Amino acid sequence: MNQNGNEGNKGNKGKRDFLYFPSTWFFIATLALFFATLAIVWSESHQPWREWIARYNSQNAVTPVPIEIRALVPTQTGKPELCVTCHVGIEDISASHPAETFGCVVCHGGQPRALDQDRAHATMRGGRNPSALEVAAQSCGQANCHGGYADPDAERNHVDRVLKSVQATYAGGIAHVRFSFGAQKSPTALFGNRAVSDATQVLSPQLRALEMFPANPVSGTLDAKMIACLNGGCHLWTTPAKPQAYQYRGSGCAACHYVYADDGLYRGKDATIARDQPGHGVAHQLTTAIPFSQCNHCHNRGNYDLRTMQFDRRDDLPPVARPLSAQMPPEGRRLIEYYQPIGEFTKCEVELNCVDCHTAQEAMGDGHIYGSKKDAQYVQCQTCHGTPASKPQTAIIKDANELAMRQARINGHAEFIKVGDQVIATARGELLWSIKQIAPNKFVQIDKVSGKIYNVPLAQGSQCTQDGKTQTSDYCHECHKVVR
Repeated sequence: MNQNGNEGNKGNKGKRDFLYFPSTWFFIATLALFFATLAIVWSESHQPWREWIARYNSQNAVTPVPIEIRALVPTQTGKPELCVTCHVGIEDISASHPAETFGCVVCHGGQPRALDQDRAHATMRGGRNPSALEVAAQSCGQANCHGGYADPDAERNHVDRVLKSVQATYAGGIAHVRFSFGAQKSPTALFGNRAVSDATQVLSPQLRALEMFPANPVSGTLDAKMIACLNGGCHLWTTPAKPQAYQYRGSGCAACHYVYADDGLYRGKDATIARDQPGHGVAHQLTTAIPFSQCNHCHNRGNYDLRTMQFDRRDDLPPVARPLSAQMPPEGRRLIEYYQPIGEFTKCEVELNCVDCHTAQEAMGDGHIYGSKKDAQYVQCQTCHGTPASKPQTAIIKDANELAMRQARINGHAEFIKVGDQVIATARGELLWSIKQIAPNKFVQIDKVSGKIYNVPLAQGSQCTQDGKTQTSDYCHECHKVVR
């Protein structure tokens, strides 16, 4: 027993000698440090920001970039932002919002020095859309951006104007349906998607205020059916609930100024955005050169059935019909896509884009509240073409910094007009910079999207027999409608 015990003690002593031997601990520590270093190196080499840059390089093999952290220091803040480390290759949002001046965070929010996606994006405004109307006042509407101006520059308060516009309130659509079904006694708008009010002087047909449409109406009532429609994406507060081809768009300012392709696919260079995932704009860019196809992601898509309170999509385009032939000439495609089959239109209404006729104050609102689209619209055919009895109203560009000149510069066609040019003016005195007089009785118009120049014929001296005082643009279709 003693001998065995002594042998056991000798074995334990040998183990203790091994463990307490200095070189053994050094070996263990070195091995641990090696594996820890290996883990750090592996983790560092597999950080998401490195993978995004590697993906960018694989997509842009001709112009690869080093895999390193990038800092953008906008002159407006002087504070570094690391967003472009992951979003390498992303497009500048617009010429009037250069990244080197504004950066990313002033609009998007977020944590500028974080490289972890969750931390970096945790405090972003509006998710990936800082122009969503819920947050637009904090992003786009900051003082000296698109908000905070007093007269005579109040027209620059774009966010406030949009919030009161018919595209945001949907006041006309709500009032029309409720009046038709006896839910209100007159067609005058009472409700909007949100409550809005106008503290300035109100002139008919402008409204003082709109109440918010009931968020939780009694089940089975007309208002309950309407709330389902309103939540489906028929106004600027929302995007389509289930977007399909020809229907992809953003909400808020992005609904118009952030162009989407009909298939909803991204075609830019930011590797973090999937190329095969519908629901993204064509590129990370804002524009005032808005093509008709962008407007048509809301408009000309079909009609609401008032009996069922459901939307019936037009049957000549996907997803109801087959896709148009890829070999179809652009003019033929445009003739089909622009207006739904029941629509009537003149040649200029299909050759030009919507923004070539509808002004910013019509589309974005003028700061007042209107109860219908008809009340908000004031541009007619005679605005540009005049009447048989009179030429169109004009005005002279007097200052390089007046609104018309600023609009031309932002649109990318500053060369089209100059101080001293005579341009078309609306009945409200709003100057239409894209239509100018180049000789007596001769006007030309530049397409704000394509840059193409068109002659603008005048009604005076033609065979037109319209009564310009009583007849609206609808009457022009009697003689000038395009036959498809």
